[in-house]
Amino acid sequence: MTTNSNTKEIAIGTRGSRLAIWQANHVVALLAEHGVASRLEIITTKGDQDQSTPLPEIGDKGFFTAELDAALIDGQIDLAVHSLKDLPTRLPEELVLVAIPPRGTPWDVLVARANEIDDLAALPKGARVGTSSLRRAAQLLATRSDLDIQPLRGNVETRLRKLEEGEYDAIILAEAGLVRLGLVQHVSFRFALPEMTPAVGQGALGIVCSAASDLGELLRMKLNDARTEHAVAAERAFLQRLEGGCQIPVGGYARLEGDTLHLTGCVASVDGTLVYRDSMSGSADAGERVGVLLAEWLIEKGAGRILAELRLQKT
Repeated sequence: MTTNSNTKEIAIGTRGSRLAIWQANHVVALLAEHGVASRLEIITTKGDQDQSTPLPEIGDKGFFTAELDAALIDGQIDLAVHSLKDLPTRLPEELVLVAIPPRGTPWDVLVARANEIDDLAALPKGARVGTSSLRRAAQLLATRSDLDIQPLRGNVETRLRKLEEGEYDAIILAEAGLVRLGLVQHVSFRFALPEMTPAVGQGALGIVCSAASDLGELLRMKLNDARTEHAVAAERAFLQRLEGGCQIPVGGYARLEGDTLHLTGCVASVDGTLVYRDSMSGSADAGERVGVLLAEWLIEKGAGRILAELRLQKT
C-alpha cells in the first residue's frame, strides 16, 4: 500500500477532469465512511491529451485507461476509479475490477440551445447535434434521419461551452455527469427506452486494482453494490460477446426487479437505417449468461452483418 510520511493512505488514481475528480472524491468519501484514509493521484491519459480525434477513429477504449493501468501495475497507485463505460471488458491480466459502487442515472440527455426543445421531434429540420458516440448518433438518425450529426470532444464543461457559442443546436450527454457536476439545469429532456439505449455501464463507476494487491477484499467489502454489479455484469458480457467498443454502435442496459434481471440490448448501423434491439430476462446471478444469449440472439437476427461490415471497414 502506498504511504506518505505521516499516515498510511490508499493512493487513488484518476483522470484530471472535473468529473473524474468528482468521481474519485466520491470513492474517497465512501472509504472515509469506513475509516479508510485515501488521497488522489492525477494521471493524464491519451484521451485527455487528444481532445480532437473523433472517438470512432481512436480504437480501443484503453485510450482512456492505459496510463492508469500502467500506474497500477507499477505500484504508483493502489486503485483506479473509472467511468465504467470507459473500461474495456477485457483488462490486463495483472488487474482486476474489484468493486462497483451503487449506480447513478444511466440515461442520455439532450441539451439544446433553444429553451422550447422538450423532445426529439421539437428539434428543427437539419439541426446540428454534437456527439462523438456512434451509439448515440445511430439511434438519433434512426428516429430523425434529417439531423446533422457533428463530432464533439472535450470534458463536460467544454462541450457545454461549444453549444453556448453556437457550434451546435444541441448536444447529447450522459445525465450522470451533469448530475454529479451540478449542471442538471442544462438538460432539455431525457431519452428513454426504446428511443435511446444507454452505453454499457453508463452511470456506474469501476474500481480497479492490481490482482496481486491485498486491498481487493477490503475494496469489494466497502465499495461494491451487488445489484449494480449484477446489472453491469450482464451489460459487459453482452458487449464482450459482440466484441464491441467505441467503433461500433452498441448499447446495453440491465435493471433488476427483485431477483430477476431484465437486459435490453441494441446494435445499429452507423447511419441508423438498421437497428436491432431486443430484451431478455433471467435470474440476477446469471446476468452474464443473459448478456451472452441476448448478444447471440441479435447476431442471429441480423446484427452480425452490421458488426462484420464495420470490422471489415477497419481493416
